[in-house]
Amino acid sequence: MERVQAHILVAFISYTLHVCLRQRLRAVASGLTPRAVLEKFCGVQMVDVHLPTTDGRTVILTRHTQPEKEVQILLAQLKLTLPAQPPPKLTADKVARATV
Repeated sequence: MERVQAHILVAFISYTLHVCLRQRLRAVASGLTPRAVLEKFCGVQMVDVHLPTTDGRTVILTRHTQPEKEVQILLAQLKLTLPAQPPPKLTADKVARATV
């Protein structure tokens, strides 16, 4: 029963966001549909860049790709901004160091 309720909640939130996006598009880009906008936004992706260090650890940079000019214009028209790039993460040593 909980899974059904969760599914209904996710579907309702999705529908609500779809309607809100459609309303915002009517004001700034009436020719675009919410589906078309979401397809354009698919070009913006999150990637993890793994950089090994000299001491055996790894720096992980999680970054979003730079949106194309068309997507940048659409974001500006909708008054949306991408989140700031997250700070880097540093993993621990893969192999435990021997004590001296």
